[in-house]
Amino acid sequence: MSLAVIGAGAMGEALIAGWLASGMQPADIVIVDAHEPRVQELEERHGVTGVSLAEAAAADTVLLAVKPHQIEGILGAVKDELGEESLVVSIAAGVTLAALEAAAPGCAVVRVMPNTPALVGQGMAGIVRGQHATDAQVERVVELMGAVGKAVVIEEKSLDALTALSGSGPAYLFYIAEAMIEGGVHQGLTRAEATELVNQTFVGSAAMLAETGKSATQLREMVTSPAGTTAAALRALDDHGVRAAFLDAIEVCRARGLEMGRD
Repeated sequence: MSLAVIGAGAMGEALIAGWLASGMQPADIVIVDAHEPRVQELEERHGVTGVSLAEAAAADTVLLAVKPHQIEGILGAVKDELGEESLVVSIAAGVTLAALEAAAPGCAVVRVMPNTPALVGQGMAGIVRGQHATDAQVERVVELMGAVGKAVVIEEKSLDALTALSGSGPAYLFYIAEAMIEGGVHQGLTRAEATELVNQTFVGSAAMLAETGKSATQLREMVTSPAGTTAAALRALDDHGVRAAFLDAIEVCRARGLEMGRD
């Protein structure tokens, strides 16, 4: 299978690096980006090859990893170069299947919302099937995203909610990690000490979520002794409305995705 990645930003590179780590060969991946120094950087770092848009359209799978406002122009430029068996995969937030299929009539299209942990083989992706995509093509995308983590096939109406959880979710966790590290520094730890403590705490906690079969609530209760230190800390978080803030954050993230789709 040949794969063209149009757009060599952070998410595009995260996917490329994850696929290469999973065993895909650099010779099977070509990239396109308007910024030539960025293309050269990825060629040197990953061994992939920079090509033109027309050359990229010859790949079996064409992944669009560009900004949402660039999608229509790129599809307009390559739609006549795509083959009958070509598959277009878009990871642009807010760009609906209807918009993609209108820009490339008759083409097989699949929407995907990945996240950056794909870089370390621990990504989570939602996959939405377009009307012209075959079962084999959807399975191809499931395999691609499964190679860098996990993937679920969902309906398009659920994709903005998925974006608000797993698509944007890593940023929420990094935000919390930043705050915890800063809290450790305020309590007298060096930044290096606080960083190591927080990073490993996140790694271990994530492993417990993934491997114990217990819910987040059950695991939180295991750590929270009555009238203990953790209970006091959680009370402070509740007093500051942290839970409500997360509910609001997820709601506005989903709403922004819907807004981008309408735009």
